[in-house]
Amino acid sequence: MRSRVLDPLMQVGRLVKVLRGKDEGSYAVIVEILDDRFVRIADGNGRRFDSPKKKNLQHLQLLPALSSEVSDSMSETGRVTNAKLRFAIQKYTS
Repeated sequence: MRSRVLDPLMQVGRLVKVLRGKDEGSYAVIVEILDDRFVRIADGNGRRFDSPKKKNLQHLQLLPALSSEVSDSMSETGRVTNAKLRFAIQKYTS
């Protein structure tokens, strides 16, 4: 079994653009890293924190923006509000 190195950009709070699937073209935030291939993403609107979407990393474009609000909240409490997710995406896209 070959071990792959994790992408250094892959971290909780990283903004991503969805490249495949019904959400194609939309933006989201990584809220959980499952392994070296899959993450869970949420956007605070249609895809809330309580029901994040499992996505293959090959179907996502990792963006250079990292939301410190989201990553700090996740490390402190293990949760993040949907408002913080929406704010992080809105801040990046405008």
